[in-house]
Amino acid sequence: MNDAQFDALLDALDADGAVAYDGVRVEDREDGYALQTPDQHREALDESQLRDAAADADAWLTNWYYWERVIDARDEAREEFLHWLERADEHPVDERYDALADGIERTWGELAIHVTVDDDGLRRYRVTHVDDAEAEHDDLDGYHDPLEARELFKTDDDGRYRPLRTAPTLPTGWAFVDLDGHDLVRTIDFTYPATIQNWHREREGELDVTHWHETAERQTGIYDVLDELDADAVDWIAEACCDDSQCLRRREWQFDEDHELTADGGSGTFPCREPCSLVVAAGRKWTTLEDETERTYQLDLTLSELRQIEELIDAVADGRTDEIREADVYDGANRYRARYLRAKRFDEDGELSVTEIGADE
Repeated sequence: MNDAQFDALLDALDADGAVAYDGVRVEDREDGYALQTPDQHREALDESQLRDAAADADAWLTNWYYWERVIDARDEAREEFLHWLERADEHPVDERYDALADGIERTWGELAIHVTVDDDGLRRYRVTHVDDAEAEHDDLDGYHDPLEARELFKTDDDGRYRPLRTAPTLPTGWAFVDLDGHDLVRTIDFTYPATIQNWHREREGELDVTHWHETAERQTGIYDVLDELDADAVDWIAEACCDDSQCLRRREWQFDEDHELTADGGSGTFPCREPCSLVVAAGRKWTTLEDETERTYQLDLTLSELRQIEELIDAVADGRTDEIREADVYDGANRYRARYLRAKRFDEDGELSVTEIGADE
């Protein structure tokens, strides 16, 4: 415990008479100071003796200093998140310090967060993409300012715009290094907005969920049609948009309070409390599509061509088309296979040659 930290301890004792945090308690009594940790209990200490006792309780008291004087305890979400990163609820201070000496790593979406502690008990944080967690420092572009995350993560590795911040398309090749706790949380807020706050609210039992029906009813203008979708259609929307492969949040909203959706909500660490703007925008298009009347069409296909159409839909839906090699003609979503099918089954107007059953010839 350095001199500044010890002075802060004395100031706290002068102001409050006692400090207690995470296994350590220090009191200013009439007969002197008393200090207690799981490893020692000493009483009737003068200031010099307290300093010696504090040296023996270094981990406990520097831990108190970090959380009570460096991290603003008034921001409960930030404090709880930083505690979670180093598994504070699972291990006592001395065990955590041993682990932090080597570094503790946790993931948050596609972020790998590495936590260490210095000789004064101050934590430092390093953030990379999970795919770069083992990469050498010199192989990554280093950043220090959390604001840079706002621009850095607008596009994916292919330069395509990321309309959904929590999509699993975070670019690689970067590292935010030597961050303190405040800047770490700001970096995450710019990367995955509001995820820490909603995670904290959920843990406190205070997550305010807005279900689809309520979201749809409050829409105006061109989105006023959303409340026309029934529960089945909303289930299909959730299956299409809210899967782990599409979004890292865990969907907690349902059709309404009394009607849960059957689509899987995902397994993300942080919750999704309401349909996002991307889902709402897509829902408008699906509303118009669901308003169409079903008809029966006749399309002549071989069994292999039918299976190929199924493979094409799966490949596009799962985003696998870029993975299918030109030479892999045994895959139904192969580009040459698709072009052959188009050449064979499209008419001169570029449409499938189909006949509507019951239509006038």
